[in-house]
Amino acid sequence: MGMADADAPAPLPDHAGHRARLRARLLGGDVEGMADYELVEYLLALAIPRRDTKPLAKALLREFGSLAQLVSADPESLRRVEGMGDTAIAALKIVQAASLRMLKGEFREKPLLSSWDSLLDWLRADMGPIDVERVRVLYLNARNMLIRDELVSEGSIDQSAIYVREVIKRALELGAAAIILVHNHPSGSPEPSRQDIAITRDIAEAAAKLGIVVHDHIIIGGSEYRSLRAHGLL
Repeated sequence: MGMADADAPAPLPDHAGHRARLRARLLGGDVEGMADYELVEYLLALAIPRRDTKPLAKALLREFGSLAQLVSADPESLRRVEGMGDTAIAALKIVQAASLRMLKGEFREKPLLSSWDSLLDWLRADMGPIDVERVRVLYLNARNMLIRDELVSEGSIDQSAIYVREVIKRALELGAAAIILVHNHPSGSPEPSRQDIAITRDIAEAAAKLGIVVHDHIIIGGSEYRSLRAHGLL
């Protein structure tokens, strides 16, 4: 009897059964009924297979506030959470990259002005969660197709710089017929500042002299946005 007991397989840990139930819910189409921590838990389980990842998933969401902010967090911030190694961090970044690529695919091969809602969805997902102010310029051709999306400045938590000459110079190098300016407000408020309005008008004036159109300046604040053109500020 003792020999038989010694040869018997070790019982599976409690979290193995829980993980199987999560997998069944995912494959069964019950994604909408799953909490954010359960999605993160199962994702981390694929990266850390021999560990109960529920506590880690809940700790990550407490630390970063939401699923969107979690997958958008920079690797160094994620690494500071106990239990997060490179494999687990890479799993989260795959989710972010795949999500953004799918959103960008909605307008990448179409004129941007006819895919405005898809563009805004992508910008909010990409820039809304980050806590550093970034400025990017979307350069468009004569058919308003995206030529290049470039990060032109990254500032502190409350300021960033846009250089008129550099934006116009790059537009000429790319043969762009139009541009869209975009930046985020880490404060969460998308309301434009006087500086935002002034720099937009400076760029629009300089661009117009060379036959380049500034379609808009979009400010992202969390899940909200403001269009300077829609508000009569451009």
